[in-house]
Amino acid sequence: MAEVNRRGGRETGDGGGAPEQVKRAGHTGEGGAVPGGWTRFVTARPRLSLLVALLLTALAVVAGSGVADRLGSGGWQDPAAQSTYATDALEREFPASQPNLLLLVDSGHRSADDPAVAAEARRLTARLASERGVTGVGSYWQSGAPALRAEDGREALIAAHITGDEKAASDTLDRIAPHYRGAHGPVTVKVGGPVAVRSEMQTIIQEDLTRAETIALPVTLVLLVMVFGSAVAAMLPLGIGIVAILGTNAVLRGLTEVTDVSVFALNLTTALGLGLAIDYALFIVRRFREELSAGADPSGAVATTLRTAGRTVLFSALTVAVSLAAMLVFPQYFLRSFAYAGIAVVLLAAAAALILLPAALVVLGHRVNALDLRRLFRRGTPRPTAQGRGWSRMATLVMRRAPLFAVATTVGLVVLGLPFTGVKFGTADDRQLPSGAESHVVQQHIRDGFPGSPGGGLEVLAEGRATPAQYDAYKDRITALPGVLRVDGPLVKGENAYFTVQPRGEAVDAGAQRLVGELRATSAPFGTSVTGTAAILVDSKHAIAERLPWAAGIIAVVTLLLVFLLTGSVLIPVQAVLLNALSLTAMFGAVVWVFQDGHLSGLLGFTSPGSIETTLPVLMFCVAFGLSMDYGVFLLSRIKEEYDRTGDHREAVRFGLQRTGGLITAAAVILAVVMVAIGTSRVTNTKMLGLGIALAVLMDAMVVRSLLVPAVMRLTGRATWWAPAPLRRFHRRFGLREEEPVAPVAEKAPDRDRDTAGVHG
Repeated sequence: MAEVNRRGGRETGDGGGAPEQVKRAGHTGEGGAVPGGWTRFVTARPRLSLLVALLLTALAVVAGSGVADRLGSGGWQDPAAQSTYATDALEREFPASQPNLLLLVDSGHRSADDPAVAAEARRLTARLASERGVTGVGSYWQSGAPALRAEDGREALIAAHITGDEKAASDTLDRIAPHYRGAHGPVTVKVGGPVAVRSEMQTIIQEDLTRAETIALPVTLVLLVMVFGSAVAAMLPLGIGIVAILGTNAVLRGLTEVTDVSVFALNLTTALGLGLAIDYALFIVRRFREELSAGADPSGAVATTLRTAGRTVLFSALTVAVSLAAMLVFPQYFLRSFAYAGIAVVLLAAAAALILLPAALVVLGHRVNALDLRRLFRRGTPRPTAQGRGWSRMATLVMRRAPLFAVATTVGLVVLGLPFTGVKFGTADDRQLPSGAESHVVQQHIRDGFPGSPGGGLEVLAEGRATPAQYDAYKDRITALPGVLRVDGPLVKGENAYFTVQPRGEAVDAGAQRLVGELRATSAPFGTSVTGTAAILVDSKHAIAERLPWAAGIIAVVTLLLVFLLTGSVLIPVQAVLLNALSLTAMFGAVVWVFQDGHLSGLLGFTSPGSIETTLPVLMFCVAFGLSMDYGVFLLSRIKEEYDRTGDHREAVRFGLQRTGGLITAAAVILAVVMVAIGTSRVTNTKMLGLGIALAVLMDAMVVRSLLVPAVMRLTGRATWWAPAPLRRFHRRFGLREEEPVAPVAEKAPDRDRDTAGVHG
């Protein structure tokens, strides 16, 4: 790639980043540019290539079928954390301590202690205990524990533990739940508990994803027709997106054989599969049509397109993949799943855009412009010189008032991000589900009507032989802790035992989280491990905080390197990282203001838990940062191309925005439509992901790329392109460029950027 533009260029010794070439070669007549090796490879037999692609896609449909049924709905825990170890040990040794199935028994107007109610409840308890795959069954009518009866005396609980992994537990629930749900004589039963929450969440996500695709596909097609005019051209990006989605489903299906994968990753597969494939296809088809309009034949147009836009697409895919790959450093499989899905869909979208799309363009040729629906609404043909005139005027205005636009947009974005300073992190629970979901109803009844928040306590696993006196002494020490409301236990089995500690206040509030640390610091004559909702949250926050610098460092370093390879500048990569991060402030501020604080919850149809699930900001940052880089690469590549051609910094910025402003905005709007369709989900985390990234994409395209980037580049002037001599030599040897072959020239063009009095229009 570094050899593309070297011939005919000459190194300048002023260190100012002056261009090596200033004259673009013209087309070689009707034949267009001479096809290179890659072009010959992907277009030698275009119809055969398309047939092979069709067969591979059909295989992907078969291989990826049923993938949703094999995906998990958990993955928020650190598998190496103390809480995870204690949870697994308690499930193994004391299954009754970890109930994941709750039957809410409602006696209507009677008391839960009514003889008829009690008899029916005991019958249900005994029946549940006899079910295969169910253990640790207990109920209020067996133990008489006040925590298992509602304060109004009309509801009470039967608790049990379903054994096995997520898939096995879900299968067991599906088998037994219909026999318990509903009316049983004097009582009515609702099914809840963690296993029911996970099962219901998985079902709702699959249903919502189907609905989102039903919404997104036709709307996207309409928008593409509006962008391209030609119905034929509009179908190409959509086809590339479908190929990427189906291929990624097959990849995820294969990964489920060797590791856990979250069902939430399906949403990212759809969003990125459509969004990025459309971005890449938009860029390639637009450049191909430009080359056809300039007189090239289809083969020559494809050659030029791959040599220019094709390299930008490849480079963009790498930057997005790196941002998503950073999630692999985290131990939670929820985050790692998005890395698996994201990397696969990005690479497949790029591969389809660089292999299948060129073959289709060669076959179509000038027919890519067929079925131009815009002719129904216009007279004549628009002049090519009018392309992007509005964006050109905007660039001129922004650069003329660069300080004002730079300060105003920066301050505005920072203000929009201020709500994030009050973020509170929590865990995902039943409140992710719609208010009418059965498992949500059960948990809400427990929160509102039962004393002591059953299931919200902390469990302390004690391992090692101990005497009753030692257990009692330890119980007295933890009872004396200021955040403890009550301590139950110990329940002893062999050399192991466990205590249940009920914290004061909410199950995962700041006090409960402090109590986790105090329990872990309390001395004992045996080994102790603490688990429970608050302990899982503490460990999850610790795991993320410990690895977050590594993830951010990977993204920053690789982004700096890749943008340098594209531009040869030291300053532009730094600008790219800082401005991309700044473009995400509105998203993070909105997430807290809406989803944590509950504003617009009625309009958007969700229940705010008063916190943000710990992994969501990490996920949203990696995805949104990668998409911001995607648009940034498109803009910078055209600015760099024009700067190398003319040597005029301001003209290059104006030209880049003129040629890509409409394209980036169209791509952002289409991707936002897809993300908003995902955001119609009834699961709060998915709604937050979809709507948050839609906002980030629009803010990046319409504010950062349109206003802030040209303003900042105008302020930095020719220094934008500076690099020390060693790095310039490194870039000439290894740099990535989106440029056409150039003719040798004797001298470089004059630098018109030295005049700071005005801006060229």
